[in-house]
Amino acid sequence: MMRAHAARVETDSAVMPAAPAGNRDAQAWAGWFRQELMPWWVRHAADPASGGFVDGLSPDNGAGTLVLAPKTCLAQARTLFTLSHLALGEACGEHRALFEQGARAAYRFLRDHMRDPATGGYVRAVTHDGRPTGAPADRVSRSYDQSFMVLALATFGRLAPSAEITAALDACWSFIETRLVDRATGLLIEDDSVCDAGAPDAPLRAQNPHMHMFEAALQAFEMTGDANWLARADALMVLALEHFFDATTGSIMEFRAPDLSPEPGRAGRAREIGHQCEWAWLLHRYARLGGATPVRETADRLMSFAQRFGFCPYGPMRGAAYDVVTPEGGVMAETFLLWPQTEAAKAHVAGFERTGDPEQARLARQIAVLVFERYFAGRPVWCNQLDAEAQVLQPEALTRLLYHVALFVTEGERLGLWPVEQGA
Repeated sequence: MMRAHAARVETDSAVMPAAPAGNRDAQAWAGWFRQELMPWWVRHAADPASGGFVDGLSPDNGAGTLVLAPKTCLAQARTLFTLSHLALGEACGEHRALFEQGARAAYRFLRDHMRDPATGGYVRAVTHDGRPTGAPADRVSRSYDQSFMVLALATFGRLAPSAEITAALDACWSFIETRLVDRATGLLIEDDSVCDAGAPDAPLRAQNPHMHMFEAALQAFEMTGDANWLARADALMVLALEHFFDATTGSIMEFRAPDLSPEPGRAGRAREIGHQCEWAWLLHRYARLGGATPVRETADRLMSFAQRFGFCPYGPMRGAAYDVVTPEGGVMAETFLLWPQTEAAKAHVAGFERTGDPEQARLARQIAVLVFERYFAGRPVWCNQLDAEAQVLQPEALTRLLYHVALFVTEGERLGLWPVEQGA
């Protein structure tokens, strides 16, 4: 959630474009997202005075109000990826130039204000106008954030090829290898301030940076054709599954203790349904791109766990993915973040691509409609989290969530589950 002290610009407010008229099926909503919502957001959330994009919009006074929180590497990198990705998919579409212009703005802000010249890494956060915040925690370079820099730079490099972008991508990977890898285990460390990743007071070992670095390496391979990236992806995947795949339950653990022993508390027992689905989608993608390690059985086990325990069976949120369950399948909280829904849709798209099963296509379309009807429709801006009655728990429209929505929309388009006319 955005910081409570974030400033708001009360004079700059607007409401999201109206929802599609008539039959609001998955295709209608996907078209609305690409052709209406995203162009509106690029124009509204850009920060021409300071560069880049705001980290979110707040539904103050029934409208979307810019939030001048510190700008995070996560939001700017995901924006760079999202706009580059959409621009590449536009071909001759009317919004390609707008998306490319936005991608260039995000890249310039990252290059000019978030790259630490002393280390080559990208810092966690800066003020809205690009200055250091003064908080030591904002000057670190997190492995999680660097994964999205790789994802973004590889994609932007495909959209706008240049020697500068190629060098930036190579430098980012070099920083990761030299400053963010635990030499004792090969696992990623939390950030470049960690001296001993296995020390008792070190941060918990987290699967999430490994999953997204795996995703980034796959994207870099697809964007560049360089086989080194597929080899990197393979090594990341093998290492992550060795340490975080719970073979007993067929689920992905979120955390281990610093010494890699089981984490006994709530964090060690947490199983995020969105990550079960996201890993399944990534393993399918790895296989589709020619990965050498057999992964189908693991992907199937992850989805089996998610389908048995991860989806609400009743009420307004029926069919939605829970945020967190236990290894035994008990629901830790009846809450529903936006992003797990998009990952569930992507996993069903992957299931349809692999098997041609129409039930997988139906489930993907069902979740697509749920995403837009519950989190977008009838609101001044989209929201982040709902309860079991579909009441809003987190109302902010976070910039970083657009990465999740754009990927599930374009994955469905790629398979023809909700085709979008170019230039519509």
